[in-house]
Amino acid sequence: MFQSIKEDFLNIKRNDPALHSTFELFFNYPGLWALLFYRFAHKLYGYGLRFLPRFISAIGQFLTTIDIHPASIIGKRVFIDHGVGVVIGETAIIEDDVIIYQQVTLGGVSTDKGKRHPTIKQGAVIGAGAKVLGNITIGENAKIGANSVVIKDVPPDSTAVGIPARVIGKGFDKSPLSHNKIPDIDKEIFAYLVKRIVILEHSIKSGDTSLLDKEDHELDEIYTTFLKSMD
Repeated sequence: MFQSIKEDFLNIKRNDPALHSTFELFFNYPGLWALLFYRFAHKLYGYGLRFLPRFISAIGQFLTTIDIHPASIIGKRVFIDHGVGVVIGETAIIEDDVIIYQQVTLGGVSTDKGKRHPTIKQGAVIGAGAKVLGNITIGENAKIGANSVVIKDVPPDSTAVGIPARVIGKGFDKSPLSHNKIPDIDKEIFAYLVKRIVILEHSIKSGDTSLLDKEDHELDEIYTTFLKSMD
């Protein structure tokens, strides 16, 4: 437990360029303190205690606005960045080197006992506001776009975006922090539809179909590319 706590602190010192002094760790990183409360509560929960771990978790939630159930399993070097509003359910499993941003929910979709929360594999990145729901698996090094709602498994090294989230092409960027480069497929298909409507309106009003014939091939290529980007 203490080794994991030590690695939590060192992980931020190694990887967060916003950290300018060790002193800041004690005041500006609620995600780090939420993990500290979780580590103690989880250890006690493993001894069969129930009230005390939940009480410790409640204190951590009050101080950090991050709700982590003490029965969840969280690996090493997990970084909850900013962290406000993060919720991690009872049967959630988070492996090593995962990055979670603010307002993320790892929640359940059932009241049945047993595994009902997500499993986040090593190296995954969960973008701000994302909701990952149910007993699903987010593969190694996968990225979940901000505000996405994920209800199905996401393969390793791929990206999921949208509501509900859809898996799009793999390997957009290998950096775990480059979630800003995730393509917006909803925006792309909307732009395609608007462009096609404009061409159709012009052709109908003018009676000139030459523009339609000219642009139709380009639009078909855009739509084909859009379809291929999705799993």
